[in-house]
Amino acid sequence: MQLTKAEEQIMQILWTIEEGTVQDILQKFDTNKPARTTIATVLSILENKEFVEHRSEGRTNIYKAIVSKENYSKKQLFGFVKD
Repeated sequence: MQLTKAEEQIMQILWTIEEGTVQDILQKFDTNKPARTTIATVLSILENKEFVEHRSEGRTNIYKAIVSKENYSKKQLFGFVKD
């Protein structure tokens, strides 16, 4: 499954930090920081696509990738070669 640029940016951050909150992800953006709501929306989409999952600690959701960077890269490369 192909990810959008925004989805892939957030996945890259999650693969680096392993798990984190929306705020943790937001802090990893150097320039052109998206709104918190944008990150939350993209994370929700990634959950629906089964790329991430979350657990709740109080009112805070902590997200982590459930698709490894290696598996995603392999599928992308295979899809590119196939096309």
